[in-house]
Amino acid sequence: MRSLPVSLVGSYPQPDWLIDRARLAGRFPPRVRARELWRVPPEHLSQAQDDATELAIRAQERAGLDIVTDGEMRRESYSNHFATALDGIDLDDPGTALDRSGHPNPVPRIVGPIRRARQVQVEDLRFLRAHTDRVVKMTVPGPFTMSQQAQNDHYPDAEAAAMDYAAAVNAEIRDLFAAGADIVQIDEPYMQARPDAARAYGLAALNAALDGVTGTTAVHICFGYAAIIHERPEAYSFLPELAACPVRQVSIETAQSGLDLGVLTDLKDKTIILGVIDLSTPEVEPVEVVAGRVRRAFDRVPPDRLVISTDCGMKYLPRASAEGKMRAMTGAARLLRAELGEP
Repeated sequence: MRSLPVSLVGSYPQPDWLIDRARLAGRFPPRVRARELWRVPPEHLSQAQDDATELAIRAQERAGLDIVTDGEMRRESYSNHFATALDGIDLDDPGTALDRSGHPNPVPRIVGPIRRARQVQVEDLRFLRAHTDRVVKMTVPGPFTMSQQAQNDHYPDAEAAAMDYAAAVNAEIRDLFAAGADIVQIDEPYMQARPDAARAYGLAALNAALDGVTGTTAVHICFGYAAIIHERPEAYSFLPELAACPVRQVSIETAQSGLDLGVLTDLKDKTIILGVIDLSTPEVEPVEVVAGRVRRAFDRVPPDRLVISTDCGMKYLPRASAEGKMRAMTGAARLLRAELGEP
């Protein structure tokens, strides 16, 4: 792959005909199922999600992205699609847990051993693989984050739950690579939100989720969706700890926060998925602004270990804005490659 490849973190805006975007934006990301968000009746929903996924793929290809995702078109949130498909969960009588902003939220209630009894996203990956010839990435929620987004009524502690979540994620990742994934990304935003617990057992759970995996893996750590969480710290509370993790790529956000990139020195052996698109505004950044955000990293990470990306998922953006921001990323990549003397 050429240097400075361009990718989404994961999600792309779902069409208005597929999901009620006003209801989606008016609430925190659902942890339990939220079927009321879908506009399409159940008997036609799968076909509609396929159509929306193909639209998301074509939009990424038109914009010139090098690494393509399925846009997470089939998900009500980044995590609940997987978390609610596991055994050991009572979905009819959900629990409650505080989200990262401190608000109570309905969550899966753990009532038995967490087990992955079936493949969850493998067919989604096969659909993606069949509809593009570009490098493909699939995202799965991380074991630590899922353990924080659940009410534990079974395990002696959250660590024990996280380790069983890790086994479920590990099995899914192995099957995704076997089905043709080029990159699998684990989303672990709660490592940033709850760094003490992440240090105590979250990193061990992430390592367990990666155990024996040989494909290219990534972990995404962020400050939360900009449409939901408006305040941005100037530094990560949990990031250098990933240096010893077997994950190959680390996805961070830098655009809205103006992150001090000195932290990247601690991750000198990782490829950095560099978030350079501000998702707090629909305004499309000029190419030179995006290029400037990437240049900031050059004295810390060589261009051949950088992936140009969005700060977080594009789920809440208007589609026209998302398309413009993707073109700004690919324009910045072309500009920077020319400056580096690359084709």
